[in-house]
Amino acid sequence: MKSLIIYFSRADENYAVGYIEKGNTEIIAEFVQELTGADMFKVEPEVPYAKDYNTCIKEAKQRIGNAPIKEKLSDISAYDTIFIMSPIYWGTYAPEVETALEGLDFSGKKIRVICTHEGSGLSGMPSDVKKMCKGASVDSNGLAIIGSRAKDSRKVVEGWL
Repeated sequence: MKSLIIYFSRADENYAVGYIEKGNTEIIAEFVQELTGADMFKVEPEVPYAKDYNTCIKEAKQRIGNAPIKEKLSDISAYDTIFIMSPIYWGTYAPEVETALEGLDFSGKKIRVICTHEGSGLSGMPSDVKKMCKGASVDSNGLAIIGSRAKDSRKVVEGWL
């Protein structure tokens, strides 16, 4: 069996980081992929977020419960371990992550949660992942990485894995 990384990440202006070309969560996802050989699925919003941070967080709040994405996974049966990764938006994963998880069969899967943040830690992400991934075993030891330290966190990720 194989592993899969389902992640959302956003570049442009990030809190405490400024403008970046690659999102902090994507940097961490790439570390996980390098260390595990997992397949990757990037969750992309149907309508991109604004480039500036303040507008982006307002848009994210409006998208809670209705966040269309460009492409959706339909079958994860080939995977036994799934990493779910996102920055923390409004106390949990980005709204698009919920859209990506809806309708997937997580029965018998092992879920590992990773987030990037600037002070909120894992927040409500692990409990929300448990609600969405019915039938899965969600690892209670998620990994929370401060976004502004993402580039320098490879060893932290390796130790957690």
